[in-house]
Amino acid sequence: VQLQASGGGLVQAGGSLRLSCAASGRTFSSYAMGWFRQAPGKERDFVAAITWRGGTYYADSVKGRFTISRDNAKNTVYLQMNSLKPEDTAVYYCAARSSPYYSGSSLLYDYWGQGTQVTVSS
Repeated sequence: VQLQASGGGLVQAGGSLRLSCAASGRTFSSYAMGWFRQAPGKERDFVAAITWRGGTYYADSVKGRFTISRDNAKNTVYLQMNSLKPEDTAVYYCAARSSPYYSGSSLLYDYWGQGTQVTVSS
């Protein structure tokens, strides 16, 4: 499975961005998908995940502001980010898990995209 993330950029606080992650492979619909982020000097943190059936999970820091979704026909997962804050600034990575079920641990994801930079200015 190959993952290609896109949609990052520079936005002012309070603004919105939508990240996309296009996946190759015919088994996309059976994979759980996740988004993680890594700020400079910090560990890679869980942001959101979606199971094969569309169940969603969020980090407390983004709950109510971010929405993860997937389109299995397009082999794509999305992260809609609203009400962005400067502390959301990070490189965002999409990841795929060879399991249909949720995990918030980066160690349990098998495939990773290249990352896309999100910068939120105050």
